[in-house]
Amino acid sequence: MAEWSKVAIVTGGASGIGRAVCEALAGERIFVVAADVDRAGGEETVRRITAAGGGGRYVHLNVTDAYQVEGLIESVYEEFGRLDYMFNNAGISIYGELYHMTLDHWNRIIQVNLWGVIHGTQAAYRVMKQQGFGCIGNTASATGLGPSPTSAAYAATKHAVVGLTTSLHYEAEAFGVHVSALCPAFVDTPIHRTGEALYLDQELVLKQMQKQKMMSPEQFARIAIKGVHKNEPVVCPMPLRRTMDVVFTLFPQLHRKLMRLVCRVARQAAVQPDQT
Repeated sequence: MAEWSKVAIVTGGASGIGRAVCEALAGERIFVVAADVDRAGGEETVRRITAAGGGGRYVHLNVTDAYQVEGLIESVYEEFGRLDYMFNNAGISIYGELYHMTLDHWNRIIQVNLWGVIHGTQAAYRVMKQQGFGCIGNTASATGLGPSPTSAAYAATKHAVVGLTTSLHYEAEAFGVHVSALCPAFVDTPIHRTGEALYLDQELVLKQMQKQKMMSPEQFARIAIKGVHKNEPVVCPMPLRRTMDVVFTLFPQLHRKLMRLVCRVARQAAVQPDQT
């Protein structure tokens, strides 16, 4: 630990925002534990960190297993004597109309996107409250700040993460612990391609998304880390947040039109269920 004054755990560290957060933290001379179920991606993250002169290791972690998450946090704390950052970033995407959702879909997305965050938050907060410092960043989404037709299950988990995180934010501040909900929108990450599309032409959906001006994971990672340091309850790129607040609150008719447009665009990408 002599070489590294601080330590961080990042779940979902194998790609996208998680990898970018790992690299950004490592660039600040913080030892990073990149935790993910994707071994190849996680090890690549660590190779990139070490090649740049940083320190880190990969740990295989299934965030849906509370004992695994708690065990990792306890082992890191025992080894380093502290835990400075916990980024609960692991997540999956399932999108399509609610009509096509099954209880299995709901269970899978809630287990990763919500319970995974709960497991990491619960265990890390216990350590950080005891030591009197630390930062927790929970990756939600802009969909956690408003409606998201054709992504109802995903939005439900992200709304829950925002509620959990912003509530704990005020509980934790008395103990020196920063807690922030990270709410990216159009960030160019693999989750859009690896997500499960329910009776939608995924390539057509991706083409529609790519028409948006996407932020790089590295850009959002910088915003996220800065926001966590400042102890912002919700970290969202300000132009986006301001636009969402204004449209949603002051122009409800326009907002409803936008949401109906989302539905129409998604239905243009619909494919018929297999009737066999």
